[in-house]
Amino acid sequence: MSGSDEDESITKKDVVQRLEKFRGHSESDKHWVHRREFILRNKKEYKGKVLRDRLLSLSMVWANNVFLGCRYNAEVLDKVKEMAQGIEVEDAPVFVTRDDIMKRKQNK
Repeated sequence: MSGSDEDESITKKDVVQRLEKFRGHSESDKHWVHRREFILRNKKEYKGKVLRDRLLSLSMVWANNVFLGCRYNAEVLDKVKEMAQGIEVEDAPVFVTRDDIMKRKQNK
C-alpha cells in the first residue's frame, strides 16, 4: 500500500468517526451503517451548517421510510430515493398499508 493510499484510508476512517456524533442514541448498527452511507454519498452537495442539517434530516427521512415504513410527500420521497440510489439494504422490511390490503380485497 502506498503512502497516498494510507492517507486516503485514514481520512475516510476519520470522516466515519466524525459522523458518529450524528448517530441516533437508539439507532441500531444496521440502520446507522446505511444512513451513514447515505450521508457520505451526499456530503459534497451539503456543506455548511444549514445544508448539513438538511442532509441529516433527509438521511432520517430516508432511513425512516426504508426501515420503519414512514410515509412522506412524493416530492420528498423522490428526492431521498434519488440521493440513496445504489445503497443496497439487505433484509429491508416490506410494509403493506391498509390501502394495499383494501385494493387486494376489492380485486378478488
